Amino acid sequence: MVDKVAEAAATALPNGVSLRQDGVYLDVSLPPSQLAASVSQMFAAGAYLADIAYPVFIRALFQVGPPLPEGAPGDTCVRVASSVQKMDPRRRALYRGLKMGRGLAEYVFEPLFYEEQELPDGTMIPETPVKLDFDEFVADMWGKGVRYGIDEAAVRHGINSPKGDRVTVARRLDPEPSVDAHVVEVSQELHRSDAPRTRADGRVDLASFQNRFPQIRKGMRLLRKMPGVQGARGLEVTGTVLLSAPPADLDFRRWIGEGTSIDRGEQGEYLIADKDGFLDVDAKAGTISVRDKIVSREGVSGRTTGNLELAGAFEEFGDVQELRDVHGSDITIRGNVFGNIHSSGGEILLGGNIVGGSAINAKGDIKVKGVASSSTLHTKDGEIVLKGRAENCVLIGTKVTVEEASNCDIVADEVHIVLAEGCAVAARSIDIDSAGPRRQTEMLVLVHIPDTSHLDAQLTELEGKVGALEGYRAQFQREAEQITSVPQVRAYMNLTARLRKGEATLTPEQAPQLKKMAALVEPQLKQVGQLLQKMKAAESQVAVRRAQLAELRKQKDDLVAQAHCTIKLVSGDVTVRSLALAPGVPSPATAAPKEVRAFLRGPLPGATLIFSDSTGSVDCHGIQALQPVQPADEAGPDADEMDQAEEE
Repeated sequence: MVDKVAEAAATALPNGVSLRQDGVYLDVSLPPSQLAASVSQMFAAGAYLADIAYPVFIRALFQVGPPLPEGAPGDTCVRVASSVQKMDPRRRALYRGLKMGRGLAEYVFEPLFYEEQELPDGTMIPETPVKLDFDEFVADMWGKGVRYGIDEAAVRHGINSPKGDRVTVARRLDPEPSVDAHVVEVSQELHRSDAPRTRADGRVDLASFQNRFPQIRKGMRLLRKMPGVQGARGLEVTGTVLLSAPPADLDFRRWIGEGTSIDRGEQGEYLIADKDGFLDVDAKAGTISVRDKIVSREGVSGRTTGNLELAGAFEEFGDVQELRDVHGSDITIRGNVFGNIHSSGGEILLGGNIVGGSAINAKGDIKVKGVASSSTLHTKDGEIVLKGRAENCVLIGTKVTVEEASNCDIVADEVHIVLAEGCAVAARSIDIDSAGPRRQTEMLVLVHIPDTSHLDAQLTELEGKVGALEGYRAQFQREAEQITSVPQVRAYMNLTARLRKGEATLTPEQAPQLKKMAALVEPQLKQVGQLLQKMKAAESQVAVRRAQLAELRKQKDDLVAQAHCTIKLVSGDVTVRSLALAPGVPSPATAAPKEVRAFLRGPLPGATLIFSDSTGSVDCHGIQALQPVQPADEAGPDADEMDQAEEE
């Protein structure tokens, strides 16, 4: 039953607050600020809500906390209490002030008593213990500025506590932090597989991983930009709204790298691949690229990549650890190398040091910007360039250029060294600025003399043919002179010569005699003409053969001139020898690295000593082995050549 006070209050209830048969209702369709003002008006009038459902009350006013209970369809009101009661002024005096600050409200609970009271008839009523009421507490605290965040359990505990205590009765609701704009992955292709690789024969290779470098297709979505989300608002105990800092935006463009771009559409912003290639995530620069070559930044080790067998170009910014192998082509290592690099072609570029490792290139250059120590560098067709120092290394290539080499074994066609100490060097062309021993290791230089035997054989054959042709020409000339020495022939030839020169003329009577003389010597003159034609043919063949001889001699001179050794400064014991390469023997530059040391520092039968001293310099050019060449049989022109000469 609603008491008379409640009935009186119901008639004065503000807008948004209604009294029904089963309790007090708030109209949640009204704006929260208007509803809060109505509650303030009701509490200011001295009323309070009996049996208040505080979580529902707070949800209706501030839209925080548990969801509201469902009501009848179309009903926008929610029950918050059983009735509206008038607070007794005597009880209102029981509620003390409170302390607010730093988002808290503190209240001191203590035992309370009604003071001794004398009735009109003189009856004395002694002090009577009394307790606070939670419903009244909510209304009283509202008037004192605490409108949100009352801890019902703490308040009820303080009310029922037999001793006094300071209790935090209300706490503010801190706003939730906003979610800044961020980037999420949208493709599983971005992830690598670290499972052990299965070989073609079915065996598992525990030293290699299945897929360390994902391949990306053109148009594939890689990342998505998620917009920022404003954090849920908070509330002070006074009911003041607290807003979180607005979410920070991000510049999605900074993620763009080579081969990627941003696609903006109805579904959002995506980072997509502009071409087919390999994914490159640069965590330091914060970019994602799709490159034609594989790029790694974590180094090559048993933990990160395992051994690598790659089909394309490869660039590594980290180190290659010991016992790790990298197979590929066009390999660039920015860090240090302690393992083994194998390239099927292209260039091997080492930006750091190589220590205790190897770099082997089937076809292409090897370049090292740092130091090489106790390592093997081998290219079968290419140049080796070391910008730094090389120590205890084996260097094999077509051309080797080193700034400083110490205790190294070097084999190439061309060698250029600024400072060499205790090295064994073998090449066709050697240029060293300064050379000397290294402690107990001597400095050995071996000049490879080119094989000219095939050119010598051709020269001998051509010289024989030229001699034979000149012999035939002389023979034809002798035969012609023998015929022209016959008196009748000589007289006819002299007479015709005088007639052509105009030194003599014929009378009509002498003309028949000249015809008769010509008929007598005609066979001899015809034979002389044939001999003269053969002489001209022989002379033509001699000129051709002599031109061929000149070209072969030039080729031989150029080949021999390539063999040279220059040491500008000899500082300590240095030995320089020459060794003729046997015909058909492959160049030492193609030798296996294990065989190089034995070849260079072992016995060299057939080597010729050029220099052995501790001071001075060496400058030898055009060195040629003095090997006897077996002369070819004296051979004249073959039958075809003679036939050609006769025809001409």
